[in-house]
This record gives sequence, structure tokens and C-alpha cells, in this order.
Amino acid sequence: MTAGRGGLYQNIIARIKNAGDKTFITGSSGDYLYSDIDPICAKIQNVMTGVGVKKGSRVLVQVEKSPEAVMLYLACLRMGAIFVPLNTGYTSGEVSYFFENSEPDLCVVSPDKQESFKDIVGEKPVLTLSSNKDGSLWQQCSDANAEIAELTSDDIAAILYTSGTTGRSKGAMLSNENLRSNAEVLSEYWQWSEDDVLLHVLPIFHVHGLFVALHCALWTTNTMIFHNGLNVENIIADLARSTVFMGVPTHYVRLLDNPTFNADVCRNMRLFLSGSAPLLTETFIQFEERSGLKILERYGMTEAGMITSNPYNGERVAGTVGFPLPGVSGRIGAEKDGKGVLEIKGANVFKGYWRMPEKTKEEFTDDGFFITGDISTMDADGRFTIVGRAKDLIITGGFNVYPKEIESLIDDIDGVKESAVIGVAHPDFGEGVTAIVILDDTKNMTEADIDNLICDSLAKFKLPKKIYIIDALPRNTMGKVQKNALRETYADIYRKLK
Repeated sequence: MTAGRGGLYQNIIARIKNAGDKTFITGSSGDYLYSDIDPICAKIQNVMTGVGVKKGSRVLVQVEKSPEAVMLYLACLRMGAIFVPLNTGYTSGEVSYFFENSEPDLCVVSPDKQESFKDIVGEKPVLTLSSNKDGSLWQQCSDANAEIAELTSDDIAAILYTSGTTGRSKGAMLSNENLRSNAEVLSEYWQWSEDDVLLHVLPIFHVHGLFVALHCALWTTNTMIFHNGLNVENIIADLARSTVFMGVPTHYVRLLDNPTFNADVCRNMRLFLSGSAPLLTETFIQFEERSGLKILERYGMTEAGMITSNPYNGERVAGTVGFPLPGVSGRIGAEKDGKGVLEIKGANVFKGYWRMPEKTKEEFTDDGFFITGDISTMDADGRFTIVGRAKDLIITGGFNVYPKEIESLIDDIDGVKESAVIGVAHPDFGEGVTAIVILDDTKNMTEADIDNLICDSLAKFKLPKKIYIIDALPRNTMGKVQKNALRETYADIYRKLK
């Protein structure tokens, strides 16, 4: 098969054909071998075909992480159905929107969600799948004679909904080629080999865990050790038999909080990767001191998978997201003061938003670059640093303020664990710069202390008009700070000035 032609599943099958009885996933319900993949996926395909799923059908999925859930995803690829994974934390009200928008031919849910789904989907079929080889989907699996669908590289493989921090979530349509090209590039760039063992701790309803981690393992026929949820002791125990770990900053902070985490624990590890949220420079430094290894930070998003990466061989600079991956073009649009919105082009960039042609058109430039919405800088070597979201840009008194600049300054204060800076409606300035700070409990510190420590380092218009010390920042399941929630919480703090 010519590289890049046909469906992702066909490409995967071609790559794993010699893996045989090598372990694919080891999880709580037992081990699955590479030789198990196609027969199991064919059985699942037969079940889905029996309830009306066909090529191009959407399959809406809200199940717990498990090897069986991976097989369901691969079965959708096999038959050309469009996989639509949902965050397991979404409520029934939130799920209703995704159901109405995607119009699936089948919903697959955890057994405990079956009744609530029936109220949402009406006459549409609902099957269940649990993490212990149970549920109606698994129980109905028998025949394994379904044929692999003939697909083109442009056929849509999955729809992943954006986090929806402003307005309704949008369904990003990812093609077989979007996913295939990213898997191929990342496997080479991060120097995966068939001897690697991936410690998989991420959820699989998100680009990071579903596409980046899973596809890299499949592309190089690696074994994956599956963890469902964050248990630091279990992670540390399994690091000794792993070589690659993908995590979000919260994972690394939790590992550092455990006194048993050290270089000996990491003796077999060759690569720690971080993404989905910014990694603090302090965490980067402390992790290297404890483990002897530098975290490799990269940058990606729902609409494009992975976009940039610090080098595997070469300097990994804390706070930066490195260089555009091979085949990806990146540039700074509408640059001002060295900053601007990052624009990208490449085979990894999605096909558009599901049933939103006008919104899709708005997000691309006339020459075909996708406008990421992330404000970035680029140094003389071509290395990118993400400094904030365009929607998070604060305009106060007519001046632009980039939250990341202030957050970095506050985060460097001894006694501060992390911070989030937001703009809040202000009667005089339009928006008032507002800092939300988390302390690390090593020092007694007040809001006034923080203000005094940063006041000489920033222009007056950048200084927070109010600083709040709280216990924790609101985050989504991938560890990203939910600034929209903070803006709602502090929406009225300047109202009394009117």
C-alpha cells in the first residue's frame, strides 16, 4: 500500500502484520495481542452493522477508558464509521447538544448511563460497554467475517468537539490522512521503536490520549500499559517497566509531590512528554533534577493534532513548544510587538467544523492557513512560545496585555505555586487586569506582598488591579485552567466602581 493512501486502519494493519502475538495492551481486564486486533474489530463491526451503522455514520461514544473501548474506536476506523468520543464527565444536558449536532446512528455508553441516554436519543439504538469485557456490545460479538471498508485518505475518521470555552462546542472533522500523517511524523520525530513500552495514563476521548499516544504505539507496534485514572503510586510502580510516558503538567506535579519518585524509578525511561496545558518552568527544572531527564514539551490542538515540538535530539527549552513538525508550516499572523496569532498549514490540519461551513471559512486565511487562536512569539531560530489565547488577550485602557507575561512573573515568586491572569469588565478601563494566585504553603503571603514584588517589573497598565489568593484553579479533565469559569466568578468585582 502506498503511504498516505486509503484509510488509517488499512495503514495500521499493514504496519502490525508481523507483530503477531506481541502484547498490544495490558490492562485491568487482561492482555490483548496485536493478533487480536483485527478479529475483535471485525466482530464489533458486525454488531454495529446489525443496528444500522454504515460508512459515514456517526457513532457517539461515552464510555470509561479500557482496551475494549480502543477496539471499538478501531472497529469504527475499520468500517468507515465516524467516531465521536465524549468526555466521560459530560452531563445529560451537555450530551443532548452533541447528540443533536452529530446525529449519530448509534450511541455506545457505560452501563450506568444507559437509562439517561435513552431519554436523549429516542428510538436510536444504544449499546453498552464497560471496562471488564461486559455490556451489550461486547456480549453480542460473535462472527468475525466483516470486510474492511475501502476508504480514501480524505474520508472523515472522527469528529472531536472543542472544549467550548466561548459559545457552543464545535465538531472538528479529522480525516484519515490528518491522523495518519501525524502518527507517521511523530513516530519518526520522537524516535519510537518497536522496543518501546508506553505507560498510557491519559483519557481516550481527547486528541492527546486517543490519537497521539495510541497511534504512535500502533505505528511502531509498541506495548501499552493502560491506567484508568491518576494513581501516582501505580504510575511510579510501572515506570520501571516503561520507556515512554505522555502526561499533562498535573501528572508531573503529582509525581514530584511523591518522595519515592527519583532517578532510579526512571532508569528505563527514555522520554517524558508533556502537553495539553502549559508546563511551568519550575516544574521542568525540578523534574530534571529529580529524574535526570528533561521533559519534552510539545503543542497541539483538537483541530490539528500535534503542531510543534521541542527536539528529541537538541535543546529542550523550558516554557517553549519548539519548532513546527516536519510537514507543518507555522507563521505569526498580524504581528505586533513580536507577538501575534499562530497560523498553521499541513496535512494534519482538520477538514473543517461539522455542519459549520461559515465558521470554518472564518478560521482559515485566504491562502489556506488555519488561525489557531493562540498568541505566540517566534525567536530567530524559529522556536515558538505560546503566550496566551487571542480570546484571553486583555485590552485595558486601550493597551494590549498578554496574561502569560504577568503569570510568568508571579509564578517565579518564591511561595507561589501557580497563577491565572484574566480580564474582567471595568467601568473606566474596559477590562481590569485581575490575578488569581495559588500559594505552595511554604510562606505566609498576602495579596499586597505579591503586588509589591511585581510592581517594579511591569508597566503600570499591566499591573493587576486586584489580586486574589485562592486554594485551587478550576480545570478541565486535561488539566487546562478554565479561565472562562474564573471570568464568571469574578465578573462583578469592579461593578461597585460605577
